[in-house]
This record gives sequence, C-alpha cells and structure tokens, in this order.
Amino acid sequence: MTVINQIQKNNHNHNHKILSADIETFSDIDLGKCGVYRYVEGDFHILLFAYAFDDEPVKIIDLACGETLPQEVVDAIFDPTIIKAAWNAAFERTCLSKYFGVQLSPDSWRCSMVHSASLSLPLKLKTAAEVLKVSEQKDSAGERLIKYFSVPCKPTKKNGGRTRNLPEHEANPGDWQKFKDYCVQDVRTERAIRKWLEKFPIPEHEWDFYHMDQRINDRGVMIDTELVTQAIKCDQIQAESMKHRACELTGLENPNSVVQLKAWLTERGIPVESLGKANVAAMITDLDNKNCLEAAPKSGQNQEVLEMLKLRLQMAKSSIKKYQAAERCVCQDGRARGLFQFSGANRTARWAGRFIQLQNLVRNELSTLNEARELIKMGCFEMAASIYGNVPDVLSQLIRTMLIPKPGHEFIVADFSAIEARVLAWLAGEQWRLDAFTRGEDIYCASASAMFGVPVVKHGINGELRQKGKIAELACGYQGGSGALTAMGALDMGLKEDDLPKLIEDWRKANPEIVQFWWDLEAAARETIKNHQDRKVGKIEFQFYENTLWLVLPSGRKLAYINPKLKPNKFGRMSLTYDGLNAANKWDNTESYGGKLAENCTQGTARDLLAEAMWRMEQAGLDIVAHVHDEVVLEVPKGIVTVNDVCKIMNQNPAWAEGLPLASDGYSGSYYRKS
Repeated sequence: MTVINQIQKNNHNHNHKILSADIETFSDIDLGKCGVYRYVEGDFHILLFAYAFDDEPVKIIDLACGETLPQEVVDAIFDPTIIKAAWNAAFERTCLSKYFGVQLSPDSWRCSMVHSASLSLPLKLKTAAEVLKVSEQKDSAGERLIKYFSVPCKPTKKNGGRTRNLPEHEANPGDWQKFKDYCVQDVRTERAIRKWLEKFPIPEHEWDFYHMDQRINDRGVMIDTELVTQAIKCDQIQAESMKHRACELTGLENPNSVVQLKAWLTERGIPVESLGKANVAAMITDLDNKNCLEAAPKSGQNQEVLEMLKLRLQMAKSSIKKYQAAERCVCQDGRARGLFQFSGANRTARWAGRFIQLQNLVRNELSTLNEARELIKMGCFEMAASIYGNVPDVLSQLIRTMLIPKPGHEFIVADFSAIEARVLAWLAGEQWRLDAFTRGEDIYCASASAMFGVPVVKHGINGELRQKGKIAELACGYQGGSGALTAMGALDMGLKEDDLPKLIEDWRKANPEIVQFWWDLEAAARETIKNHQDRKVGKIEFQFYENTLWLVLPSGRKLAYINPKLKPNKFGRMSLTYDGLNAANKWDNTESYGGKLAENCTQGTARDLLAEAMWRMEQAGLDIVAHVHDEVVLEVPKGIVTVNDVCKIMNQNPAWAEGLPLASDGYSGSYYRKS
C-alpha cells in the first residue's frame, strides 16, 4: 500500500492520547552540518520507525526491509487530537513530512527535549537520562550502528564500490537487529524522561510559542545565493593573495604557523607570548605609533613587521564561515531553515542560533553598504580591494545582507530599544531610569549624568562622558566588576585600569535600587533554600519544591535551579549552588549570586516579551522569517505593512508587564542589516 493510499483511508477513532515515536534514517547529506530540512532533500530514507501509544509496549516497523506503517499510526500522525511526542521532535516531524509528501503541522507535537531545556536540563537524550537517573537509559551501541547504517560509506573494492550499507551488509551478525533494538530503546528512554518531566508541566502558551517557533523554522529565510557564492570565491582569492604576500615578506614556508611566525618576530626584536587577535592588535597599535617607528633603528624592518601583523589579523578573519554555513544549509528553494533552537539558551530559555548562527553577526559600519554589496556580487574583487582595502572586513560586514526577502516582498526589521536596561530598572524599581525611558532619553547620557552629577548630551555638553556611561551600563547592571568592564572593551576605549573601580562605584551610587535588588534576590533565594518558604522580591518570587529552587518571572514562567545548596565558596563565604550545565556544557555543580540571579530574571523576562510580541505578530498574519536577540525580521508584501505598524505591536505591554516603558525602532529594506 502506498503512503498516499494510507493517508486517504478513513481515519480510525483512537482512545490513545500520546504517540511516542523515534526514527532511524539515511541520507547522503550531512545532518550535523546542513540541518534536517536540507538532509531530507538528499537521497533520504526512513529505515526504522519505533513507536508506542501511551504505556503500551514499544513496537518497531522495519521500513528498510519492506514493512509499512500500520494504519493506526498513520491516522494518529494526521490526527490533531493525538499528541505526537519525541525527543527533538522537529527531526521526526520534518522527516515524516518528507515521507508523506505533506508538511505536517507542529500543533499536535510535543518535544521532550524542549521540555527538558525549560528546566535547564541537558538537550542530549543520553545526558538527560543520566542526569535524571531514569530507569530506561539510552543504548550505548547506537553511535557505531548509526555510523554504519545511517551515514554513507566509502566505496572500496572489498565492499563492491557501494556508498551505503543496507541491512544485508551488516558488519557483524545481528547488527541490524541491534539497530532495531537501539531505536526501540530510544522510545523507552524518551518516554521515561517525559513521564519524569510531567511533574513540571509547561504552560500551554509556552507550547504555543514552541509551535510558532516551528512554523518560523519551517518557513525559513531566503538566502542571496549569488552573494554567498561570490563572497566565498572572493575569500579564496584574497586568502591566496595574502598568503603569497606573507611568504614574500617573511620567507616562511607557512606564515600561518604560530611557531614559525613567533620565531620570525623574535628575530626582529619582537618577542611574542601570544598571537591571539587582541595581542596582534595591540602590537599593531604600538608599531603604528610614529614615535616608536622613528626611534627604531631599522624602520623598514618594522614596516615589514607591521604589514605582516596586519596580514595576520586579516588572514585570521573567520567571516567566510557564515557564508559556508549558509551554502550548506540552504534548501532547493533558496531558503535556509531550522536556524533557531527554542529554549536553547540555558536558564533563561532565550532562543539559540543554529548553523549560520545569526545571534553573533558583525555589525554594519560601511556607509556605502549597497555599493560594496554590488561589487562583491558582480565579482569586482580588485575594485573592492582598491576602494575598501580590507576585503575580509567587507565580507564580514556583508554577512547580514545575504538574508533577503522573496520576490515582491520586503523585510521589516524591528527591535526593542535597550530592553535589558528597561526590564532591569522595572524589576528593581529604579524610578529615575524608568522616568528617563518614559521621556525617551538616551540611557547612556542619562546614566552618565546620574553618575557624574552634570548634564550629559550626546554630541553636546559633557558629551565625552557618554562613553563612560555606556560602558558602565553594559558592564555593571549584573554586579559586574573591573573584569566585566575590561571584557566590554573599557581599556580599548581609552579608560585606564585604575579608573575602573571608581567607575563601578559611581554607577552603583547612581543606581541604589538595582544594587539592593541584587542583595535582595540573593537573600531571598538563600532563605527559600533554608526553610522552603516562598519569598517575594518585588515582581520576582522564589519557591521550593521537588528539591528545586524556582525563580518565578512576572509572566509566571519559572526558572529552575536543581538540587540547590548553600556551600562555602573560594572566598570562604556561603554561596548559592545548584546542579546545571557549566560553561563547557557539562553537568556540574554551579555557583550563583545576586547579580547573576538579576541577569537570569532580566533576560528571561526580555525573552518573554519578545515571545509575546512575536505571537501577536503571527496572530496579525505577519510572517516572521528570523529573530536575533530582541529583534524580529518580517517578510511582508511591499507597501502593505509599515515599520510603525510593527513597532506598535512590539510596544504593547502584556497584562503582566504593566508600567514597563517599552519602545522599539526599525526599518524596511531589501536585505537584512544592522541599522
């Protein structure tokens, strides 16, 4: 029976509520590099389908060996009243959409990985099962079997030149059966985790946001493939040219070699500990100093060193990786899909980027962006080099512009203005800041004015103090010290290290309610852990149950801190700790403090505001194709919707955010850029 015939048969009535499923697949496209949407466009096959209704035993359908999906399974997949549950459900849904030839709606799907992430648990099934100590653990044989059956093999004389291993080609007797057992076990493990997670249900509106996220990922965004192709070509030509010039300058066999280049620099009287970007930039600044060059005995030699160091910075530019990622994941219709991971950011549940990683793109500084873009698209690389000099930098600045609307449409891009600063002031009750936002003032000027006790106007009276206000704003809001200021570039902006403690002190004096907010959050968290009694700090609440500390946001969404304890830290002070993913993405005991809690609740609230704004846009019939931090990219028919229309939607306060002064700004255009 064909797939279409199965679909067309009359649906059966089911008493089941949940269909748990896991599939094993084959494709000649690299899933990890290209994403599932591109993966299913290759030589794609579903090999195995394991499933269970509710608590029934798990069954396996061997599609690779000619078995077909039972009618009750097909009916359940298309029945909107039956929940389909899977770990990373986007994979199963997208693969099954390809199998059936119909785009399956995400609305009746639930993703246990997303549910796990909502509790700040791992996104890997194996790790989550280990952390939760569920009775059904993941089968360890899977990695070898997936590599054998699901990934193309290298053609050899021994294997008859084949590029794919079928069941009859099993390397060891029983391997195919082990593969089937592995697929069955994944359903058992996912179901065990899901049942554990059911103690902490996700609110229905969060599942609505997840389904919205899936529609955005399904829709994708158009890529200017011509720009991508030419940018990659330009980079290859430039890389060869720069390497050739570097060889000429140094005489080195490999001027990219750290060891060789260090030795060359040492011979010229420049001992180097590191050739990291910051170190090389600092050396360039020193050598660029005219007095330094005049004092040097061999200025020609120093000029060679200077040119080589500048080449080193340009050759280290990683701009081309974004273009290569776009080229790999773009689908046959020219759109890149699956670029966003719902609840991907640990703790706050902000979205994370995938593949192209739109969350960390270079800003556009070029005043002639259109012209630079057209030069690269036309292949006029030498002209671009003669006009702009640093071609790798030009390519970096053009990365955003490879996102374009489909024909007859335009982008409207809108973003919240200073959203974290607004949310923090609102949560802490820092009234002068809220008043400044309400009046539409520049927060960096307002902050500098409050810090230094004088009026500060951008490009006007005491305007030079604005930069200090800006760097303090970026670094100090979450209890940051001198290290945070340095990380934000304070020293690069001309501030001296000795100035930093005073700058921190000035900011904290100007923002006493925010400082108190840090202390109050930490004190409330500690007390809640000690006696398990609920505590409130303004609009934030702490609860304790199931051996978990819960930080309740104004929206009602809860952030989880599992297995919280009070332990002495390296300074001998009792510190709040909990189990979670560390910076290396390993499950470990993690320390927190008032400023970090303030950051969590601020960024979590900013995420909720963005999610609600996007939901209102979707309800208004607007197509979201991308979103980056606090910014939304819409693809709309030309001349139908205005930037003002979109900003009005963004600026609406949810019922739980009364008194929060929201503002947004945006632009319309034929490609994405940072306005």
